[in-house]
Amino acid sequence: MTEGDGRVALVSGGNRGIGLEICRQLAGRGITVVLGSRDESQGREAAERIAGRVFAHQLDVADEESVRRVASYVEGQFGRLDILVNNAGVANDDGQRGVDADLEKVREALEVNLLGAWRLCRAFIPLMERNGYGRIVNVSSGLGSISEMGGGSPAYRVSKAGLNALTRILAAELRGTGILVNAVCPGWVQTDMGSPGAPRPVEEGADTPVWAATLPKGGPTGGFFRDRRPIPW
Repeated sequence: MTEGDGRVALVSGGNRGIGLEICRQLAGRGITVVLGSRDESQGREAAERIAGRVFAHQLDVADEESVRRVASYVEGQFGRLDILVNNAGVANDDGQRGVDADLEKVREALEVNLLGAWRLCRAFIPLMERNGYGRIVNVSSGLGSISEMGGGSPAYRVSKAGLNALTRILAAELRGTGILVNAVCPGWVQTDMGSPGAPRPVEEGADTPVWAATLPKGGPTGGFFRDRRPIPW
């Protein structure tokens, strides 16, 4: 199968920032893209700005029923999901410290950044296994690297460290099935979350997630990458 030939991707948080650019780059490769957006109207507006086969669908990764609905839609409409990009995330605790963290913010970050990705994996891995092919990309952050862990932003850091752990667990369990699971750090990118003053344009931030989403057979699994190169866990 040549690149894009019949492939279907789902990108959570696809209506803006890195997620929107990932959708644009995947669609540009001929891949059918389901753009997941918490706000359905914003998702439709975003999808209309992208050339190619892009379909918006409401998706709140913190809502089990919303995840169930998008899974039902994808299976009914396409009968397959080849690429899952877990991009939806929150950075809600800038300036917080672990010693006196607001645990409600920690809970929110875990709900979206870790459990949201986990819900989507649980929903779509059976469909990938049925077709013997899958690429799961968990959009993580260097702030979740245990070996380079520092202070500050505890909710965000812990949620991304958890996402990295989930990546390793799923990659080990799915080895040999044709499903590759990797975590990627897009770097500090010029988005609403990253701030306009960030050094990386959004196109550069989306490059490694798209690379991981389109890895060839026999590509790496269970890795953590930035700029297409391994970085420390």
